[in-house]
Amino acid sequence: MNMPLDQSTDLSDDALLLLYANGDKAAARELTLRLAPRAYAQAFRMLGIAAEAEDVAQEAMMRIWKIAPEWRTGEAKVTTWLYRVTANLCTDRLRQRRGTSLDAIDEPVDPSPSAADVMQDNARNDALQNALMQLPERQRQAVVLRHIEEMPNPEIAEVMEISVEAVESLTSRGKRALSQILAGQKAALGFEGDVR
Repeated sequence: MNMPLDQSTDLSDDALLLLYANGDKAAARELTLRLAPRAYAQAFRMLGIAAEAEDVAQEAMMRIWKIAPEWRTGEAKVTTWLYRVTANLCTDRLRQRRGTSLDAIDEPVDPSPSAADVMQDNARNDALQNALMQLPERQRQAVVLRHIEEMPNPEIAEVMEISVEAVESLTSRGKRALSQILAGQKAALGFEGDVR
């Protein structure tokens, strides 16, 4: 019983697995597209190593294909079964790593900043923006171009149509004014030393 792939995409995981068990290759492709990324994501979160996660996801999918002929619709969801198999495969791999118990293995490090760091950065950005808005327009423009846009002084001089010395004077006065404005907020903004 073969069904075109575009029609199989509307089917449940159970139905696709049963179609695969009856020889439908399009159903197998669709089920793989649905489930393999989930197995990989779960394995990567548990193992923290992409190559091992790929191996586990592949093994979990192989096990789905093996159980397909005996699958009984309604007893369990295919995704639930897949997550359980993936978790078991990951646990086995973690136990094999140098004989270390699962509890002794560190959680994978998440490279993204923590919520507290994001909030702190947002508070700093808001404070800086508010302080910049208190500067005279020309000082604000010079400080933004020099210290935020990181333009060299000669280029700033061209943009502002002033001399390089005037740029240096504006940025210097602007930085001093910002330091004074932000001085009372150092602790709240997480700065230990001087605001520069």
